[in-house]
Amino acid sequence: MNVRIVEVGPRDGLQNVQATVPTEVKVAYVNALSKAGLQEIEVSSFVSPRWVPQLADAEQVFTLIDRVPGVRYSALVPNEKGLERAVACRVDKIAVFTAASETFSHKNVNASIEDTIVRLRPVVASSPVPVRGYVSTAFYCPYEGKIEPDRVLAVCDRLVEIGCSEISIGDTIGRAVPEDVDRLLERLLSRFAASIVAMHFHDTFGNAILNVRRSFEAGIRIFDGSTGGVGGCPFAPGAKGNVATEALVAEFGSDSGVNLDRIEQAAAVITPYV
Repeated sequence: MNVRIVEVGPRDGLQNVQATVPTEVKVAYVNALSKAGLQEIEVSSFVSPRWVPQLADAEQVFTLIDRVPGVRYSALVPNEKGLERAVACRVDKIAVFTAASETFSHKNVNASIEDTIVRLRPVVASSPVPVRGYVSTAFYCPYEGKIEPDRVLAVCDRLVEIGCSEISIGDTIGRAVPEDVDRLLERLLSRFAASIVAMHFHDTFGNAILNVRRSFEAGIRIFDGSTGGVGGCPFAPGAKGNVATEALVAEFGSDSGVNLDRIEQAAAVITPYV
């Protein structure tokens, strides 16, 4: 019954913050999170600073953090150059991203979904560490509206085919309700083991924990959270508000293995800057 919470605050949480967060604050934030009992922390992103200037200091952050044994420190990478930078920083796991919406894909990375998969194939194939695949707009797209489950399933098929060992399903604008979760997971879990599927909810409309519960009932045990509920996607209007890690810990208690007091201490480090 144990639940694994993937802390995405330092990357997904901060990427949408306009004011520059000092590198030393990011380091203190990750260090505080490392003491909370989390198994995985997504520390930063090795994307071009032109696209996400907030995370331009990825190398410095990875160099300065205090790594705690048993904690996996991961990063988002968009291409082979990003992978080289990540490997040089001794990243334990990488994440790549695509979408279930063609319009969102074009807005986000200026490429079709298929072109994105083609770009990611050599990244995944040459990665010396495990690879997570993010699927954005898996329920609703800010441009196309409702996304049918079969479109999500097709993208997940491709990610697994190219070598991703985990898939994170994103409710990018937070519009999903439990019935949407049922429809999608019925299809996904008929094809993939629940052990490789993570759910990434936003709480834009207050449904995140309801969706988490429904996912848990379906067999999902991996959930992404952002300390303080910080974050969103700069390419998705209305996406603000990742589900708070505190809410996930409160929901699952000791099954999460995470200390709520220490998560709140970590939140106190970052929230003055966001």
